[in-house]
Amino acid sequence: MVSIFNKRNAAVGYITLKAASRALERRRRRRSGLKLGVYIGLGLVSVGILAAVAVIAVRRQNGAAAEEPEEGSASTDAEREDESEIVGEYVTAAPEPIPAT
Repeated sequence: MVSIFNKRNAAVGYITLKAASRALERRRRRRSGLKLGVYIGLGLVSVGILAAVAVIAVRRQNGAAAEEPEEGSASTDAEREDESEIVGEYVTAAPEPIPAT
């Protein structure tokens, strides 16, 4: 009777297991590299969004300060009222409703 457990079969099994474990390790490294790339990309996007929000906030803050008249300015209440009025918009009284027949 021939024994299955001999030195040659043991060596082949050992080499096969080592190759499989190395392949598995390579997959894990590749995945972690992919995760790292995804995290870096998300970080860059979030920093860009935060920078855009900061720029918008600064512009609004500077724009609001520029629109307000200074205390010593020569503008009168009538001029301020004219500036806030929408050009071409006049409020007219609505016609009386037609009675239903």
